[in-house]
Amino acid sequence: MTTPLRVLFAGTPDVAVPTLQALAAKHTVVAALTRPPARRSRRGSEEPSPVAHAARELGIDVLEWPTLRTPEAAEAIRALEVDVAVVVAYGALVPPVLLDVPVHGWINLHFSLLPAWRGAAPVQWAVRSGDEVTGATTFRLTAGLDTGPVVGTMTEMVRPRDTSGDLLGRLSEAGVPLVLATLDALADGSASPTEQPTDGVSLAPKVEVADAQVPWHLPALAVDRFVRSMTPAPGAWTVLAGMRVKVAPVALGAGSGAASGSGASGSDTDVLAPGEIRAGRKDVLVGTATTPVVLSEVAPAGKSWMAAADWARGARLDQGAAFEGVDRG
Repeated sequence: MTTPLRVLFAGTPDVAVPTLQALAAKHTVVAALTRPPARRSRRGSEEPSPVAHAARELGIDVLEWPTLRTPEAAEAIRALEVDVAVVVAYGALVPPVLLDVPVHGWINLHFSLLPAWRGAAPVQWAVRSGDEVTGATTFRLTAGLDTGPVVGTMTEMVRPRDTSGDLLGRLSEAGVPLVLATLDALADGSASPTEQPTDGVSLAPKVEVADAQVPWHLPALAVDRFVRSMTPAPGAWTVLAGMRVKVAPVALGAGSGAASGSGASGSDTDVLAPGEIRAGRKDVLVGTATTPVVLSEVAPAGKSWMAAADWARGARLDQGAAFEGVDRG
């Protein structure tokens, strides 16, 4: 059995918790580094991160510094004398001066097959782009953006109806054995970090709420992927009569008969302009650059999620009503 390592864990959201728990069961996690308390909802009070909650339940010291770029933070990390630091969605940069402090460096669990989707939102961009296969990578942090040498990988199929939340949830669990195997290899000297290839590089920048407006002007398949990629965060939205409406994953197939008999359209071949809404007894269709898509649920501003057909009846939509397109000004 591999000798337990002294580990510093760095992570913040729910997806980091499974790795923290597994490390605590096998190694000595001397501290958990996480982002400071923050509001988890617009009206809520500041709360500790999910990693902070989990670490305290495990009896692990919690470090909630707003930045690592202070002499005090650097001194405290050096004083921990850890063998390795493990990073899972920490949410802040590690200064170059600290990268070589742990014996085996800082090992990041990244939710893509690097060098694909370097950046803060790899799962969202994989779903949005229609990737059929993705995975996770463990690599040693360097000064570049997710450019360090790779220690291990695992693959995961992207299912046809996956949201980013679905896929990220699976990867957060499936990545745990990869992290444990990586630490075993580092401890026994069998790890062979490999430099990333220069081909196949793609970027996955952070997705903000402003980026999540549904692009109805794109083909139906692209609209479907876009909405699923924004679910649950930051949440896809559109605009009707100047008011935001949140949009849940849509359904494809209106043009191939999926909505036939629903009352949403008198003909499967009806063509709607991008964003144009056609409401029937059971379904609500929205036009795209190709065939319409079917809304499932929506949440008007300040209201809870509801079936799209119920919303449409209450909204009393005018003939030709349409969601606004993405502002490209």
